[in-house]
Amino acid sequence: MILSSGEYHDLPTPYGPMRIEIFRPVAAGKYPGIVLYSEIFQLTGPIRRTAAFLAGHGFVVAVPEVYHEFLPAGTVLAYDQEGADKGNEFKFAKELASYDADARAALDFLKSHPACTGKLGVMGICLGGHLSFRAAAKNTDVSAAVCLYATDIHKNSLGKGSNDDSLVSIKHTKAELLMVWGQQDPHIPLEGRRKIQATLDAEGVKYTWHEFNGQHAFIRDEGPRYDPELAVLTMNLTLALFRRKLSEGDAMA
Repeated sequence: MILSSGEYHDLPTPYGPMRIEIFRPVAAGKYPGIVLYSEIFQLTGPIRRTAAFLAGHGFVVAVPEVYHEFLPAGTVLAYDQEGADKGNEFKFAKELASYDADARAALDFLKSHPACTGKLGVMGICLGGHLSFRAAAKNTDVSAAVCLYATDIHKNSLGKGSNDDSLVSIKHTKAELLMVWGQQDPHIPLEGRRKIQATLDAEGVKYTWHEFNGQHAFIRDEGPRYDPELAVLTMNLTLALFRRKLSEGDAMA
């Protein structure tokens, strides 16, 4: 499927304008919408390729700049120590309410986009995995959420003050979740994963859970931790969930 990208929009939020890039099929028609949340580095090459992959399978994908309060529009942090330090600094400096406002702005924009059916999913990687989880917890019009090695959920430490309510809020979700983890990921240890899973079970959340022999960032196609086999497997699981939950045939699911 031929794609269109390079469609940028600056969305108003209470914390300043947030730039998003839209990836979508060129072919006329309406497609389900997905908000894709990046890692702490914003719209890097691997994130843009992930967005293009999803769009190429029949989705309208919006990728927001998660640190729009702190960085000029279009800024991409490097995959190095300096970039990681800045990204982690902003992660804990950003107001929790700003993360929520960003999610609502992106979802509302997608819902009203002329190429979107109005059915919505979210996906995120690392920091973005937490933002996907949180967006599903806080927004009942999200039907499916993919969370790849989501950081800080088990510690309740997202945002300014490091005291988020993402995990306790998941009981409100209407979405089906896909939770994917690397067993060798030092950022989300075994006890952290078990805490999250136990909460999902206790709250009766509909989810699937996969733990692979992989490291943090195993889906990122740059760097030494990339595992192509696991990346393909993960993306196939992702497509299966989105097709089932966002398609016309599963409107009542």
